[in-house]
Amino acid sequence: MDYIPNQETLIFWLDNYGSIGLFILLALGIIALPVPEETLMVISGVLIKQGHLLAVPTLCAAYGGSICGITMSYLIGRTAGLHFLHRYGKYVGMNEKRLKKAHEWFEKYGKWSLFVGYFIPGVRHFTGLTAGISVLEYTHFATFAYLGAVFWVTTFVSLGYFFGTYGMSIFQAVEDRVEFLLVFALIAIVAFIFFRKYRNNSSQR
Repeated sequence: MDYIPNQETLIFWLDNYGSIGLFILLALGIIALPVPEETLMVISGVLIKQGHLLAVPTLCAAYGGSICGITMSYLIGRTAGLHFLHRYGKYVGMNEKRLKKAHEWFEKYGKWSLFVGYFIPGVRHFTGLTAGISVLEYTHFATFAYLGAVFWVTTFVSLGYFFGTYGMSIFQAVEDRVEFLLVFALIAIVAFIFFRKYRNNSSQR
């Protein structure tokens, strides 16, 4: 899409604005803006290897931007999102009882999506928001979201640093097939759920 920055644009921003540019782009990208975050981090790793960026400031900026972005999403969900549901939720069937169930589910299972969600395009933009709306405790949110950010950033910056342009090629190959992989994973999960339900019903007969 034309509004998504290409590799040349990302390299220009990183060359000219360095760690500050990386911090801002990652933070805004996680909140909502169409920033190709993985591509940005792989390029950062390549530029570190080439000596155009310093490793420590770049990694700190990447960690900080990711953490700042998902925390802002969490706070938006905890304030504006929750207020919206309390006021207009009845029009979409969301009452206090269902909000409580959503909170209980997120406390038990959903917090793992904060860790894994970074690696799924489109999902990481909603995990923080959903955690805030479901009133997930901040300590639980921070534990999973911040550790996930460290693992996510380290993975893609390392890919660029250790594999260089080959790493970019590998990443592009995976990125081109990510939608297929997500659809396949979703089908597999749904099939597993139906299988478990069918087996439980059969055993109760």
